[in-house]
Amino acid sequence: MSEITYVRGDATVPLGKGVKVIAHVCNDIGGWGKGFVLALSHRWPEPEAAYRAWHRGRASNDFGLGAVQLVRAERYVWVANMVGQRGIRTGSKGVPVRYEAIDAALVVLADRAAELGASVHMPRIGCGLAGGRWSRVEPLIDERLVLRGIPVTVYDHGD
Repeated sequence: MSEITYVRGDATVPLGKGVKVIAHVCNDIGGWGKGFVLALSHRWPEPEAAYRAWHRGRASNDFGLGAVQLVRAERYVWVANMVGQRGIRTGSKGVPVRYEAIDAALVVLADRAAELGASVHMPRIGCGLAGGRWSRVEPLIDERLVLRGIPVTVYDHGD
């Protein structure tokens, strides 16, 4: 069985050949301004513009926890905006990450990646500003992507 490949580097510069999907977790309140999304916006305007339009139109689309929006950034690079975070602050209800929403989004991502014949690239999703634990996220990636034969590379930013 294949497994997740861990590398030091920048997930916005995915390694390897072929079609690639860069997956990351977004919040459910339309906020795009801190964390990994800044690196995405620095490279391409399309993922942020699409996310903001998706959120604005949420009354008549599927925007919400667990939803996925695939945005083409380059000919062979797509960005998966995955809504896996409730709000942006840690408070009385705990951290913003929602593991069940990340799990649901990974199911959709797996289908889309398989259709595209793509590999999936990501930072440690849900574990930055969302406050999640990798020990909870990694098994979801294994179950939803790796077991389906989709190559996954996780990037740890080299400081």
